[in-house]
Amino acid sequence: MSQPIVHMFPCLKDNYGFLLHDPATGETATIDTPDAGRILEEAKAKGWAITQIWNTHWHPDHAGGNADIVAATGARVIGPQEVTRLGAAPDRILHEGDVVELGSVQARVVETPGHTLGHIVYHLPMHHIAFVGDTLFALGCGRLFEGTASQMWDSLGKLRAMPDDTTVYCAHEYTASNAAFALSVDGGNHDLVAYADGVKAKRAQDIPTVPTTIGAEKRANPFLRADDPKLQAFVGHPGDVVATFAEVRERKNNF
Repeated sequence: MSQPIVHMFPCLKDNYGFLLHDPATGETATIDTPDAGRILEEAKAKGWAITQIWNTHWHPDHAGGNADIVAATGARVIGPQEVTRLGAAPDRILHEGDVVELGSVQARVVETPGHTLGHIVYHLPMHHIAFVGDTLFALGCGRLFEGTASQMWDSLGKLRAMPDDTTVYCAHEYTASNAAFALSVDGGNHDLVAYADGVKAKRAQDIPTVPTTIGAEKRANPFLRADDPKLQAFVGHPGDVVATFAEVRERKNNF
């Protein structure tokens, strides 16, 4: 079993594109399609042929480039049913627990409703990698455009249960603003303060803050810490995990 290669690159205003490559077979998947032209350029520069598209959810900055990439490469599209909202249905509709294969690389599908109702995450447990789309961000989480706070907290719980050394590829560079907000609700968290200092230093040099790890997020991300009594007390919902999460999310919406 070969170790897959992840090639990450910025695109659009603040998205990241990801190419997942299996050196053993030469197969390559693009995780979402935020910018078809840029994705095709990056694949060409690497000498990789895109054979699959793995969508996390239906939003245009994640699936809007599907048609152009399929036209250019003949790639097979896999993803949640909701991607159909942007046009043709995926070649394979994915559900919780499904296994997808890219050559010798396997990923397990994790359903994470909240940001959208059909959002999924691709977890590569053998390689300690997760592509989380807009469910989890470095020091943040996705807005609840379609789902409820309870759904999103349950979804984040699935990610929290992954091993701490899991490398997390988030789809956006939102970390500086996320850090500023996180400090406003959890400023006494020494792990968060150190994390935020690191973010400031990286962004000053235009260095990406993605990927992150599950362990780092568990220690510092307030959206994964709604069960912490101090955070619950601070936002006024002692003993209520879902209400705490909902309050933190609403505060971020208005920050």
